Amino acid sequence: MDIQSTYDLIADDMQAVNALIQKRLHSDVVLINQLGHYIINSGGKRLRPVVVLLSARAFDYQGSCHIDIATIIEFIHTATLLHDDVVDSSELRRGQKTANSIWGSEASVLVGDFLYSRAFEMMVDVNSMRVMEILARTTNTIAEGEVMQLLNCHDPETTEERYLDVIRSKTAKLFEAATQLGAVLSCRPAAEEEAMAVYGMHLGTAFQLTDDVLDYSASSDDLGKNIGDDLAEGKPTLPLIYAMRNGIPSHAKVIRNAIEGGGRDNLAEVIEAIESSGAIAYTAEAARREAEKAIQAIKKIPASPYQEALLNLAKFAVYRTY
Repeated sequence: MDIQSTYDLIADDMQAVNALIQKRLHSDVVLINQLGHYIINSGGKRLRPVVVLLSARAFDYQGSCHIDIATIIEFIHTATLLHDDVVDSSELRRGQKTANSIWGSEASVLVGDFLYSRAFEMMVDVNSMRVMEILARTTNTIAEGEVMQLLNCHDPETTEERYLDVIRSKTAKLFEAATQLGAVLSCRPAAEEEAMAVYGMHLGTAFQLTDDVLDYSASSDDLGKNIGDDLAEGKPTLPLIYAMRNGIPSHAKVIRNAIEGGGRDNLAEVIEAIESSGAIAYTAEAARREAEKAIQAIKKIPASPYQEALLNLAKFAVYRTY
């Protein structure tokens, strides 16, 4: 599904965001510049900044703070990626070597800290306690989600509910903040602000669940990382949880052992177990339900090309192949 028309709609805003990213990424410390520019320019879809811009424009926002907020959101997201890759010992992201595999874990963690602190520095410049409140709470929730995920690693007893709690905190919360802040900047009523927050939460959840599907069904080239990375890290994602619960006992045992031990030694058997249990279809359907909830939420705001673009993003979340 092509979403280029969405990017075209906010092309000028995105150009301003990219320029501000480059400006505020600058540091007198050479390593920060090198590593920061590497990860920022490594081919991401910039989805979180995109939804900030679409949300603000959907309410006819006329100021410039949406550019700052979009940049802040991208810095927070990038910081979490740097920290994630260190925790997971990942070697590939977006089809490229991870920063930690090039510069080392210590540098990646510290540059991630730099991005977090730069983001909070920029929040002060926006001069809005409401913005500060939402983003402070968001970063705290993301950190909690990271810890919850760590506790679930190598634990085959992880339930679907526990897993959904992780992705709503770790992934979807930043989408929620991104869409909500567009309404906040536009001084919209509480009902519309809530609608945008609900949209973002369900959109982010749908994106993560689709990632779970692609982790066992896409090619490495399309996915931009190694197939089965989550399994190698001992992460019990929804396809694995469902297959253990609903597959035949021998398949459930294979998955249980793979989660407990990590690695890709039994990847082919695990994929067979997932496919035979219907776990891919189950997870894809869960993603579609989340996207539908996002669509229903966004219908509560005034119709416009920007609202239509947000509707299309929810559809893209589940029909994409990368």
